[in-house]
Amino acid sequence: MGEVNFDGLIGPTYNDGLAAGVAPSQRAGSTTNPKAAALAGLAKIRLARSLGLVQAVLPPQPRPNVDWLRRIGFTGDDERVLRSAGEGDGMWLRLCSNPSSMWAANAATVAPSSDTRDGRVHIAVANLQHMLHRAQEPEVTHAVLSAIFRDEARFAVHAPLPAVHQLGDEGAANTLRLQVGGRPAVHVFAWGRGAYARHAASRFPARQTIEASQAQARLLQLDPARVLFPQQHPDGLDGGASHTDILAVAHGSLLLIHELALRDVGSVLTELRRRLGSALQVALARNADLPLQDAVATSVFGGQFFTCPDGQLGLLVAAETRENAAARGYLDRLVADGHVGQIREVDLRPALRHGGGPASLRLRVSLDEREAAALGGRVIVDDDLETALVAWVEKHYRDRLTPEDLADPQLLLEVRTALDALTQLLQLGSVYAFQR
Repeated sequence: MGEVNFDGLIGPTYNDGLAAGVAPSQRAGSTTNPKAAALAGLAKIRLARSLGLVQAVLPPQPRPNVDWLRRIGFTGDDERVLRSAGEGDGMWLRLCSNPSSMWAANAATVAPSSDTRDGRVHIAVANLQHMLHRAQEPEVTHAVLSAIFRDEARFAVHAPLPAVHQLGDEGAANTLRLQVGGRPAVHVFAWGRGAYARHAASRFPARQTIEASQAQARLLQLDPARVLFPQQHPDGLDGGASHTDILAVAHGSLLLIHELALRDVGSVLTELRRRLGSALQVALARNADLPLQDAVATSVFGGQFFTCPDGQLGLLVAAETRENAAARGYLDRLVADGHVGQIREVDLRPALRHGGGPASLRLRVSLDEREAAALGGRVIVDDDLETALVAWVEKHYRDRLTPEDLADPQLLLEVRTALDALTQLLQLGSVYAFQR
């Protein structure tokens, strides 16, 4: 089977939410189109499949999250909870309605069976404790992944680390896996801060701790000799690259990386070459040629690799990447240097209003044929499932959603009806609390 890309389906409450450092009033009047966003996500899956990639799906999470609102003191029936949370600037209601689980690259960290001591695929759910809207995800993510990877003889799904400051974990978005020929793979766990040490970034907080990265490597049963723990570059963090995958992506023996992705990137590359040999390919982007702000804004490193008919690697990137001269120059250099044979584009702007590339929507899991056959549910996308998912979105999603609509109890009913139908379609059982 090879690599399977589990894309996070975009949920029925697709809205602007609230990101760190953005005042609530700055997004107070924004209207979104959840149906168009979800269909754009499915169109990306369709294109990826046409390029030969194996695609699977992860269901959205129930939003608005009224259970979580009750945990922070909102009381009464669902209608009263929603109305109260939406009062004033509506911050709490937007936070618990955020569709952030669509960014599946953050959902977990994964090690294939070929790399682990017990020969099973290991999946460690991320706690995402740093961002309040994302910290609501791990419980459902664990339930969903446990339903899919239910065969304990082949899979081990680990619960998230304790959600404390010292163990901040952002999942696979901060990891890279490289493998050359018959050599053992090397896993790179990047981190931004130590639990008890001040980090050097000053503009934005570092989310990933080295302690969490080390814990995940232990849970995944990786050989310590196959793991590196480099620090994220403080300037990269302050430039908006909150996750390593914003400035680096790896596939097999190829590493695309910006020089501000990791602190002392030269030493890291030297160590990778020592472990993997001369067959390691590195396409290093210098800040002088690809300025940090352009790399972040265009998600040039957020591409998804595929194999061309002639055996060369191809790269699927966000359409806007080509609109930036510096990013376009880097992609052209990848082709000129023979790292990539073809660049394809997909327009994800209806789905990714705040940035991100095709790879940010997917969790990569390497599976052999027997492991793929052992998956629970109906999550591998074929023509029939793709058609059914499009029909599901067309039936259940609104084409216009305002912040005020989030307080509508009818929307909550619509979402639960949609998700209940989806779990039946995907044959996942009762993975949501409202279903139990």
